[in-house]
Amino acid sequence: MTDKTYCDRLVQDTPFLTGHGRLSEQQVDRIILQLNRYYPQILTNKEAEKFRNPKASLRVRLCDLLSHLQRSGERDCQEFYRALYIHAQPLHSCLPSRHALQNSDCTQLDSGSQSGELSDRGPMSFLAGLGLAVGLALLLYCYPPDPKGLPGTRRVLGFSPVIIDRHVSRYLLAFLADDLGGL
Repeated sequence: MTDKTYCDRLVQDTPFLTGHGRLSEQQVDRIILQLNRYYPQILTNKEAEKFRNPKASLRVRLCDLLSHLQRSGERDCQEFYRALYIHAQPLHSCLPSRHALQNSDCTQLDSGSQSGELSDRGPMSFLAGLGLAVGLALLLYCYPPDPKGLPGTRRVLGFSPVIIDRHVSRYLLAFLADDLGGL
């Protein structure tokens, strides 16, 4: 995949996260409490109180928290992203580092379009392909190939039901039953 660590992602996402109105005070408090309660080795009680201090502005507290996590290490940054996902999932999905990861994954593996379509060529392309297939089927049905022209084709078609599913083999055997005596 990519070589970006959670600390690198946090450095990239810090300007976005500290932007005006991105995170509410309640969301920041929940993230701090989660990092303090569930992972007391990440934020001690004293640090949590410092980052939850209502006297300081939200942006300053958030900047201090993010810089503290960047200094703490990879695991702490990873737990911050987990807490951000839990408490601010819409914001988590809009992070610049997530868009960079998704774009790099798309360039490495082409997994098709995300909307679930098989092709982006549109309905006319599908109808043209379907029309071609129906036209060839009608042509073969109305004008069957001359058995004298290609004598080996009947033998090849005779062995193909071994490979093809049993439902298709019934139709091939019915088609071949007309002319098996001539071989």
